[in-house]
Amino acid sequence: MSPEIEQFLMYLATERGLSTNYQLIIQRSLEAFAKWSETAEGITGLRSVTPGHITDFLASRKRSGLEAASVRLDAVALRIFFRFLVARQGWLVNPAESLSLPRPEKHLPDTLGVEQVQKLIESIQPSDPQGSRDRAILELLYSSGLRVSELCAARLENLDLDSGFIRVTGKGSKTRLVPVGNPAATAIRRYIESGRPPVVRPWTGAEVFLSVRGKKLTPQRVWQLIKQYSARAGIEANVYPHLLRHSFATHLLGGGADLRIIQELLGHADISTTQIYTHVEKSGLKAVIKKFHPRG
Repeated sequence: MSPEIEQFLMYLATERGLSTNYQLIIQRSLEAFAKWSETAEGITGLRSVTPGHITDFLASRKRSGLEAASVRLDAVALRIFFRFLVARQGWLVNPAESLSLPRPEKHLPDTLGVEQVQKLIESIQPSDPQGSRDRAILELLYSSGLRVSELCAARLENLDLDSGFIRVTGKGSKTRLVPVGNPAATAIRRYIESGRPPVVRPWTGAEVFLSVRGKKLTPQRVWQLIKQYSARAGIEANVYPHLLRHSFATHLLGGGADLRIIQELLGHADISTTQIYTHVEKSGLKAVIKKFHPRG
């Protein structure tokens, strides 16, 4: 890496306090640009980079098969990097100043049908400690639309099953109260009373869901469990934790829930993020007409 890239990464870590994951994403993009620059015509150093060079680099990344979202991340990394050089090293020209970001591709989220969700949940027999935990996990993911990270971080003191609410901390360290449905509350109560105590150890924290060793359950383990149970239930779709969140929102919208309420339940900062579910719901309208209309 060039000294300038190293200085910029240090700035992100120490002055901006950005997450390690974000720093790694920026580092990969800038290293890719540095490597490409070694063979690019006309580049003898960072000060010789032109807007055309940056455009050519992004085009080469796209031709290599990189998705539009990843190319967009490269563009963002270069914009903030050169902006840093202008501010901190007195550069007079920013070659990335007029760079337009590639439009993100909009993909409609996959969802499960109500019967598929029911089949998935009922494939788990809550007769043993692990079964009661896993049943409670799936019930809560679908009942409350939690992110898997929120579920794994959920703590006992933030759970009020009598009132039917759970307080979770989402993106940006924002907390919100989310209702817990009756089947989920029943499953969680069963797990806390009989499934959780046998795995509690001296080092166990207050997290609701624990591993068999009494430690906080990880998102990776929840992924594995859901894959396991979906295979057992004979569901051919690619089932993962966030799919239950998508299904939660889509089924609420299909049942007539207001989009603003769904936004609050999901913890979306911007209503435009929630509006993707209106497209999912509309995508099923043609199927309804075809099935029920005499000339569909």
